Amino acid sequence: MVQGNINIASHLPRMAATAPNRRAVVVSSLHKSGESVTYSSVTFAALEALSNRYANGLSLAGMKRGNRVLLMVKPGFDFVALVFALFKMGAVPVMIDPGMGVGRMLECIRQVDLHGFVGIPLAQLIRVLRPKPFAGVEQMVTVGRRWLWGGHALDRLKRDAGHHLEPADTASDEVAAILFTSGSTGPAKGVVYEHGMFDAQVSAIQGHYGIDPGEIDLPTFPLFALFSVAMGMTIVIPDMDPSHPAKVDPAGIVRVIQDQKVTNTFGSPAVWTRVAAYCQTQNVTLPSLRRILIAGAPVPYRVIESLRRALSEDADIHTPYGATESLPVSSISGSELLHDCAAKSRTGAGTCVGRPMDDIDLRIIQITDEPIENWSDELLVKDGQHGEIVVAGRVVTKAYFGLDDATALAKIHDGKRIWHRIGDIGYRDADGRIWFCGRKSHRVETETGTLFSVPCESVFNEHPDVTRSALVGVGPRGRQRPVIVVEPKPGRMPSPSSGRAFRRELQQLARGNSLTHRIEDVLFLESLPVDVRHNAKINRESLAGWAERNVQ
Repeated sequence: MVQGNINIASHLPRMAATAPNRRAVVVSSLHKSGESVTYSSVTFAALEALSNRYANGLSLAGMKRGNRVLLMVKPGFDFVALVFALFKMGAVPVMIDPGMGVGRMLECIRQVDLHGFVGIPLAQLIRVLRPKPFAGVEQMVTVGRRWLWGGHALDRLKRDAGHHLEPADTASDEVAAILFTSGSTGPAKGVVYEHGMFDAQVSAIQGHYGIDPGEIDLPTFPLFALFSVAMGMTIVIPDMDPSHPAKVDPAGIVRVIQDQKVTNTFGSPAVWTRVAAYCQTQNVTLPSLRRILIAGAPVPYRVIESLRRALSEDADIHTPYGATESLPVSSISGSELLHDCAAKSRTGAGTCVGRPMDDIDLRIIQITDEPIENWSDELLVKDGQHGEIVVAGRVVTKAYFGLDDATALAKIHDGKRIWHRIGDIGYRDADGRIWFCGRKSHRVETETGTLFSVPCESVFNEHPDVTRSALVGVGPRGRQRPVIVVEPKPGRMPSPSSGRAFRRELQQLARGNSLTHRIEDVLFLESLPVDVRHNAKINRESLAGWAERNVQ
């Protein structure tokens, strides 16, 4: 871990000093499916001054260093400026994905014991209607029009505040933020980030991908916009609902990339599946892009192939691997995936996620659902053997907020180091690459052996009428019955009569592979449920209950 004092917000005043007139944030407004787009922007100097005013204004409202402050603001100038303002104050922004629904979001809020709340009017209205989770909030600030719920209006605080500020001299191990997981495989948990961890992430991402200050970035996941600002990139915020990336308008994304000459972009497979299809059908190219980063779930090879055709020869797609608790862990380029990994994946090898990043120590250990208090080399498995992926390094977080049991399950102590158990199954190949084979909680334990989700599903996904599939287990562990749930391609959902033939074809595929030959039960579902953050991770937990009710 970085020693000494560091405040992650210090990257903003540095950029304001070195490139004051460079655009920092561009906000796009889309009209008629990409036919017309308008843009507004602020420079690094203006963003620095705005964040200082907000920091001083929030201090006037009573917020101070160490306060946990829930931030519920739409992506835009205010979102970026407020996050950096809270960092500068030494306050702790708390960020929860609103796409998880009001009930689950309120459960997250109950965990945190908030001091302050900064939100748009709709978020403030939720607080008024459901006050119990907000009982400890002492400072309330509305971004936009404040109605009858009290507290402060951000615009008024800004008017009363100065634009000069010295960021708090925070220690590298001082809490910087609490970021909630998506809850795609269980209850959402608040991950405790430190200032040094954020700084290490900026260095790792910028160094590994060769990102230069002055590049133009299109982040379709709001939190990644903050890294981009710290790296000196201009961020272009797309006109989309980040809570529903699968519904993004691909024409609008393409138009913004072309208009703004975007060089870098990050997003979910759900976004890039739509953009790739649009580029292919419309014969569109994206020559300004140097790199596309896609993460959140395994990326279909057909998407990588389509996108590569839209890029220039010296550009590439990259699929970084990690988790909210540890990011980035590893990465691999689209060209390497297509050249050396695709054929293996299609026959059940899993999804290659590349080699570990610099400063990341990645190991594969024996699979267990029990806590592991202390590290031992006896936990390790041999290369090529499936096991649980664990990581240590400067970007690896130490704890969940207020959840001692969850922390004990996810962390292993090794002297001063902490190993994080990602909760994924994988193995290391002879070339040192890591292959992802699914979540540990998604493994199916039958009487004759254990099946892992991603390798098995890849066999069924080879059928030309299958969009994707999900392996689930029915019954008690150790005696589970494996069931494959198939999402057919549009227009291919079978009727009761045609379903028999489709099912037989899939069963024949299964019998031809040693990984899947024991899978006989096949169910069809028009659309598989997915996670709220990336709209790409299949929710196998809910599918398992559905399968148990429907399998014969």
